[in-house]
This record gives sequence, structure tokens and C-alpha cells, in this order.
Amino acid sequence: MPTDAISGAHDAFIAADVGGTHVRIGLVRGSHDPGEPVRMLEYRKYACADHAGLGDIVADFLAGLGSTRVTRAVIASAGYALEDGTVITNNLPWRLSLAELRAQLGFDDVRLVNDFEAVAHAAAQMGASEVLQLTGPAIAPKHGPTLILGPGTGLGAAVWIPSGKRAVVLATEAGQAALTAGNALEMALLAEMLKTRTHVPVEQALSGPGLMNLHAALCAVRGAAPPSYTHPGQITAAAQSGDDALARESLEVFCGLLGSVVGDMALLYGVQGGVYLAGGILPKIRDVLIDSHFVSRFLNKGSMREALERIPVKLVEHGQLGVIGAARWYLDRDEGN
Repeated sequence: MPTDAISGAHDAFIAADVGGTHVRIGLVRGSHDPGEPVRMLEYRKYACADHAGLGDIVADFLAGLGSTRVTRAVIASAGYALEDGTVITNNLPWRLSLAELRAQLGFDDVRLVNDFEAVAHAAAQMGASEVLQLTGPAIAPKHGPTLILGPGTGLGAAVWIPSGKRAVVLATEAGQAALTAGNALEMALLAEMLKTRTHVPVEQALSGPGLMNLHAALCAVRGAAPPSYTHPGQITAAAQSGDDALARESLEVFCGLLGSVVGDMALLYGVQGGVYLAGGILPKIRDVLIDSHFVSRFLNKGSMREALERIPVKLVEHGQLGVIGAARWYLDRDEGN
């Protein structure tokens, strides 16, 4: 660990952003003042599939810190926490239990926060150099609820609601809401997906695996050979290189559906303060997103178009957002220091 990090590590803690594909973990410290930035002392990224559980990942990270003693952690993850400390989640390859993690690592305190609730605590603090404006004014005309949403292994969403000195964040399971179609092609794709399940949630199309689903459904609708891709990154690469017209069309459908869903959520949650798009996929397809029908579909809400035109929509490009947000959430609630 660098010398400057060691000097402040005595009150540091672990903050981890646990996704279905990767775990991003940091040793962090910060002030209880919400205006003060979180300081990242150490940071690593792990592949979930390479480890038997989160405890093993955290233990490996701690081993790299040498003699630094850490006894506290905050875990940002999608899912629903049960009273026994386990978490119901669709996208992790192994069981997640806070009680087991605390016992395995000998920690005094381990807390859980919804992953997009964590992102919400960090997104509004991003500087202008870390966001890409997609539509709307640079600054929202009204100070109100802000939507943070993004596709990754699943689709997460949270709403940041101003309330005095500290905001209230509403964690949601918006990715499990029913997917709706906005044109004939999307209706055909939805019908194709309904052949294998009775409920098609939003994240069945708007996620990494969702892009795979969209591409498979599009091949079926177009009468093309079954897809040979085994990873969504292969589809985005083929789409951006121009090597595969169906891959490009799949990505364009993805962006159009995303715009429609984001517009729906902005109306459902009464968003006035802006929309921040995060997640692991969008920064990788930013050029396609900019040239897509995302904005037109976002605004295509009938008489509500004028209201949506007043909402800034920005792409957040900070790679450590979930870790920083989890740390900020923890500091806002920690009463032990």
C-alpha cells in the first residue's frame, strides 16, 4: 500500500460493488460531511466466476493490504435482504450472506445497500468531465427526484430524493417490471421471448444477457441462422465494427427500448432533477447510443414530451461509481465514529 494510504488507513473500511460478473472492491475512508469526497486508498476488480464466494474475494483483497487492520465493510449488491442476513438476487453465481461474511472475515460490522442506491449516492457528485450529456438542459430547472439507472448483468434503478441536508434514496426492482413494446418490431421480439416464459421483465432485454436475448429473438424474427455469439461483448464489437448487420440492429433496438423505459420511469417516479445512466454496458457503446433513437424514444410520451425535454439525461462514465457510492452511503449512516 502506498505510504500516503497507510497514514490514513486506521479508520478505513471496505466498500464493494458486487455485480453478476465482477466485484469491484476498495479500501476507502471519508468524512461524515456529505460534501467531502470519499478517498480511495486501494482498489481492485475481480471476476465472480473465478472465486467461490464474496468472502474469498474480500479475503484476497485484505491479504494484499499487509498489516492494515480492517473490521468494517459495506456491500453494494442487487437483490433483497432477508431477516436471516441472506440476499435474494438473480445474478450472482454464489450465495450472498452478510452473517457468513462477517463470521468468515472476523469483521465487526458488515452492511448491505442496493447497488443502484449506492450509485445514486455518488452520481450527483460527478464532475462535468465525468458525464456525457445526451439530452435536456445542462442544469435541471427544478430541484427534485433524480433517476439513476443502468444495464449490466441485470438492470438496476434507484431514485435520489432531496430531503433537507441528506437525500432519501428509493431502491427499486424496476428491472423486474414487465417489458413493453413501442413498435411492430419490438412487438414481434416480445412475442418471440414470450414463447419461452410467461413474464418478460425489462432486464430480459436491457442487460448484458438481455442483449443476447434480443439478438437471438431478432435472428428468429428475421429468419436468420441461430446466433453463434456466447458473450454480449461479441455482439457490441460486431455491431460497432460493421461486421454484422443483425448485431447492429440488435444494439439499435436495445438503445431504443432503453430510451422508452427511461422515459417511462422518469414519469413514474416524478423525476425533475435529472437522469443519470450508469452500468457496465453503456460507456462501451456510447457512440452507438448517441446516434441511436434513445433520445427520440425517451421523449416520445405524448403530451408529456415537453416535461421530459426539461430533464437532463447524462451518461456517467466513472468506473468506480458503485464503490464510492457504497462508501458514501455507509458514512451517512455510520454512528460508530
